[in-house]
Amino acid sequence: MDVASEVAAAPAAEVRPFARLSVFGVAAAVGAVLLAVSGKFGYFGDELYFLASARHHLAWGYADNPWLLPVLARLSDAVLPGSVVGLRVLPMLLTAAGVVLAALIAREFGGGTRAQVMTAAAYALSFQLLASGHVLATSTVDPFCWVLVSWLVARWVRTRSDRLLLYAGSVTAIAMQGKFLIVFLWLGLIAGALIAGPRTLPRRPALWAGGVLTVLLTVPTLVWQARHGWPYLLMNAVVAEQNDRLLGGTVAMVPLSVLMAGLLVGAFLCCHGLVQLLRAPELREFRLFGWAAVLVTLLFLATASRYYYVAGLYAVLFAASAVRLERRRAARWWRWVPTWPVYVLSVPLAVYLALPVRPATGFTGVQLVDFVGSGSYGWPRLADTAADSFRRLPPGDRAHTVVMGDSYWQASALAVYGPERGLPAAYGPERGYWYAGAPPDDTRQVLYVGGDRESLSRFFGQVRQVDTVRLDIDAHVANQGVPVWLCGAPTDPWPRLWDRMHRP
Repeated sequence: MDVASEVAAAPAAEVRPFARLSVFGVAAAVGAVLLAVSGKFGYFGDELYFLASARHHLAWGYADNPWLLPVLARLSDAVLPGSVVGLRVLPMLLTAAGVVLAALIAREFGGGTRAQVMTAAAYALSFQLLASGHVLATSTVDPFCWVLVSWLVARWVRTRSDRLLLYAGSVTAIAMQGKFLIVFLWLGLIAGALIAGPRTLPRRPALWAGGVLTVLLTVPTLVWQARHGWPYLLMNAVVAEQNDRLLGGTVAMVPLSVLMAGLLVGAFLCCHGLVQLLRAPELREFRLFGWAAVLVTLLFLATASRYYYVAGLYAVLFAASAVRLERRRAARWWRWVPTWPVYVLSVPLAVYLALPVRPATGFTGVQLVDFVGSGSYGWPRLADTAADSFRRLPPGDRAHTVVMGDSYWQASALAVYGPERGLPAAYGPERGYWYAGAPPDDTRQVLYVGGDRESLSRFFGQVRQVDTVRLDIDAHVANQGVPVWLCGAPTDPWPRLWDRMHRP
């Protein structure tokens, strides 16, 4: 049975026509902008990590994520080898598709053309969703899967076609191979259904069939995690430390998540949409999404998670607000927000703040503004500097010297760019890179990129700085002024020393 006949057979409220031309136009505009800036500066640090994992140690799991992102990086790299633009085609397509799905959620909520276009445009102008659409990352794939699941569940609420729950379970199974966060969405949806209905949702066999499929597909990753001591669980402490150091701690999570929904339009629609999902009579049957948004946010607050983990909820909040605004005017004090002049003014603001359109000389080091751009500049130069230092070593020493990056970004850059520059296999003590393996037992020296003398002196009796990464710009970027050390006289045999060097 096709979708049309399935809907016709269901006792469902009739939906408004899909505003396909306008919505596809917004999606196409987003795709064009992302494609235009996709080659700017170079690979982002996480992209290098996925590429290095794919090329040198593909596995069922890693310390900080399952296997999906490295596989996607490998497939993209196989189609267009070494192409930054090629790697970013998929995130561009996912972001554009997210725009369409957000509009379809508004349609399921009862929205007509205005509500659908408002929702699509708000999604397109979200700082977080636009910024993540620039790179291949878990923060790109995961929100798309949340939006797709939300649309399928919203459609099920309207039609009661259980096939949609099976589709949602299949999407969940795929999402779990990129990040485990979608479990929180389902916890929120099921709890929301029990609180506000439809209470039949948790009892549907198709839902549990999708759950079984998810578990079966995730077993290889869970086995990998179990064999390695569940390193994924250690990431919570890493995230909490980074939140405290860079983003104002857990207390800043909610304000940041609202701000990154879109400074002018998105933030207002996000808050207004949550209120409408919990209160508006015309959205009563979709109230589970409002409760899900509240409960998921509380769960992420309790686990000291990153602010952008809730980005997958933006679409339902935008849609609920847009549907309400289509039927009733906004309050006088913010009636100007959901108007076309504000949307138009939001375009340059979103592009300027979310995408790397400014020259690298303008990087300021501000986390929310320059994070992607500053983390994408200078990686080939870092590998060049390491290769120059390696070539200066006596030929007899090179056979017993390995290169190592202090951070998993640096180790990944050495792994991706190093072979063509004559560098040996790269190692790293941080996060997932540590699990790729220790240096050979006969290693006498380490050419160590990054770090500092004090920390390295805990592991090596001889630590000498031999070079510094110098970029062609004077700006705050990740690779500016990175030291290169030559470390000798390991203080322990390598298996024991490697255990001591590990940093989650």
